Amino acid sequence: MLYHFLYPLAKSLGFFNVFGYITVRSVIAFVLSFVICVIFFPFFIKKLTNFKLNQIIREEGPESHRIKVGTPTMGGFLVIIGMVASLLICGNFKNLYILIILFATISFAIIGFIDDFLKISKKSSDGLHAKFKLFSQIFLAAAISTAIYFIMGDKFSYVTVPFFKNLKIYLSFFYIPFGVFWIVGFSNAVNLTDGLDGLAGGLLVPVVLTLGLFCYVTGHKEFAQYLYLDYLPLSAELLVYCFAFVGGLCGFLWFNSHPAQIFMGDTGSLSFGGIIGATALMIKQELLLIILGGVFVAETLSVIIQVFSYKTRKKRVFLMAPLHHHFELKGWKESKVIARFWILGGIFA
Repeated sequence: MLYHFLYPLAKSLGFFNVFGYITVRSVIAFVLSFVICVIFFPFFIKKLTNFKLNQIIREEGPESHRIKVGTPTMGGFLVIIGMVASLLICGNFKNLYILIILFATISFAIIGFIDDFLKISKKSSDGLHAKFKLFSQIFLAAAISTAIYFIMGDKFSYVTVPFFKNLKIYLSFFYIPFGVFWIVGFSNAVNLTDGLDGLAGGLLVPVVLTLGLFCYVTGHKEFAQYLYLDYLPLSAELLVYCFAFVGGLCGFLWFNSHPAQIFMGDTGSLSFGGIIGATALMIKQELLLIILGGVFVAETLSVIIQVFSYKTRKKRVFLMAPLHHHFELKGWKESKVIARFWILGGIFA
């Protein structure tokens, strides 16, 4: 709205030229998204509680989590509403990357919403059938990766290696299945990490801020060339989206911090993980996301190692997986696990 309706007025009144600046619109998007969440979350929590839309706690989880029974879930839904509303006001919808990231956000959120709804209605920690959920994620990620591939063109079908100026791994058409693996992988990585109050949300903030910085830099020719990054004219507009995302996360953390008044739910975690995976693909910083999301990667690896070890040796490597539960069972208080994982997340970013 600001860009499409107010910016053109700059021809008559110079003040409106400010709405052409991505940085200005990004700050407005952050504030709007944060304010929307802070204002509406109390009402949202009350309604979810009245309708008994509460998080189902896994029976095999730590005993200390039993006190969380009755806490409402699907908080990610309102975060997405705040993000999309802010983007409608501040975004440039002529930018194809914005349309792709909006599709990624909404489509993965729908999968998560259905999963949450089934868990609540069945009063079980089992929602969507695992195979159906994975197939849905793969299908959507394939659509997103294909769109990115054809917008960028075959000359960008490579993976950049962090810290090397010109080291690139060319994949040609296989960039699409790589993109599918990346988006689905990080979607599930954030989902696995979302097990403690504020953990996933707090870890996402530095990841999204860093991705936003790269979006802005790669979208400016002089900055990109100076830093030996690919110049991608479409990417700068994603800074507006990233700031709207961070604003929504901060508003959510206001109520999700320990002890949580509401949980993110799969509506949020599956969508948010898909977003960071898709964003990394669009700005050609795919492998960098392994470092940025180091805690998400460690959480996922802990589950893979645990399952593999138990199936092959009938022995567990960790007291419980994902990794945050391991440290809980070692005697760390939940708040300490969260704070230390946040510190690690910030260091990785």
